[in-house]
Amino acid sequence: MLELIAPFFPGLTVSGIATLIFATFLGGLVRGFTGFGFAMVFMPLASIVLGPVAALGLIWVIDLPFALPLAARAAKRAEWREVVPLLVAATLTLPLGLALLVWLDQTTMRWLLAALVLGTVALLASGWRYHGQPGIPLSLGVGALSGLCNGLASIGGMPLAVFWLGAQSNDRHKTRANMQTYFGLGTIVSGSILWAKGILNATSLLMALPLFAIYGAGLWLGTHAFGLASDQTFRRIAYLVIFLSAIAGLPLWDLLLGR
Repeated sequence: MLELIAPFFPGLTVSGIATLIFATFLGGLVRGFTGFGFAMVFMPLASIVLGPVAALGLIWVIDLPFALPLAARAAKRAEWREVVPLLVAATLTLPLGLALLVWLDQTTMRWLLAALVLGTVALLASGWRYHGQPGIPLSLGVGALSGLCNGLASIGGMPLAVFWLGAQSNDRHKTRANMQTYFGLGTIVSGSILWAKGILNATSLLMALPLFAIYGAGLWLGTHAFGLASDQTFRRIAYLVIFLSAIAGLPLWDLLLGR
């Protein structure tokens, strides 16, 4: 079956294609379930196959047709006084993250990506919670960090996960709506910058074509599973999937697995 879609993935082996399919479905599942986490699952795994720069372009194309409708539906439930400052600050720091992505070599980027993801999961799972209502300075700081991480590896959801998923005062419905609204608007902003930098190209679009259905299936399943889980289960599943993806993407395994 994978041989049938191989023309959409020029230069990739069957195992490489299988890895991208698995990463896309699993990332979609987490994204539909939590409202974030697609890149935190997809990027460590896809970077093994494509390298961080090409993986960044591919993830943007895959997510585009889904992020905008999700944001439109979530916008009426989102806390706009939290979303807008984050988005403004993220827009300003995104180009800096892209510059670092291009400058660093692939192996260094993969180690950095894994470290950032694992560090975020550890902080969230530790039980730390933010107390109180976020003010403008804190929102701007988190947004700036999100933009930097988004440019580095499309993992702008990590600071937001600490900010919203870790917030003691936030319930999962508000967290999910904020995330989906932010990412929908952020997709438009980041796409224009990625295009200007030449990271979005015809190869990204070609590879994304067979992955749209895979991602959509994961999103659908995750969205419907959301209503079946408690807040505690919601957090635990998100942490576990992201943790395992980061571990699997470590360059440490390259020699052992011969990749």
